[in-house]
Amino acid sequence: MAKLSIRRQRLHRLLSATLALGLLGGTAACTPRIDQRGNKPDEDQVVQINPGVDDKIRVAELIGTPSTISTFDDRTWYYISKRTETIGFLDPQVTDQQVLAVTFDADGIVDSMRLYGQEDGRTIAYVDRVTPTEGKDLTVIQQLFGNLGRFNPEGDDAN
Repeated sequence: MAKLSIRRQRLHRLLSATLALGLLGGTAACTPRIDQRGNKPDEDQVVQINPGVDDKIRVAELIGTPSTISTFDDRTWYYISKRTETIGFLDPQVTDQQVLAVTFDADGIVDSMRLYGQEDGRTIAYVDRVTPTEGKDLTVIQQLFGNLGRFNPEGDDAN
């Protein structure tokens, strides 16, 4: 009778430990994973930039190199940052997104600065079209067995 009681106690401890580990693992899986991407300049350094006074070199010293530069000229520098949270297997959710645009005049002196937030962004609707191609649409079976028997025997010079 004592052996049965000891076995039950061991089984109870094992089940309790397994349940505790399962709950701990389940809780860890639901903890949000936070990703910070891009270059988010420090606010204390951004306020040190003086439009009409500072140049590109001073801006680069204060807040670093930009994430990207305007396409057709180098007069606008963009500092882009994005923060997302992902819980478990769900799609990431954007919690914060900022773009600091620093515009320079022709002499390379800061002309203006503007901060764009997530609310300034626009959603773009992608067009899902397929380019038509000539020929037949073959099934998997047709692709696998379509070339069986199509070969030139040795000595046959026919093209």
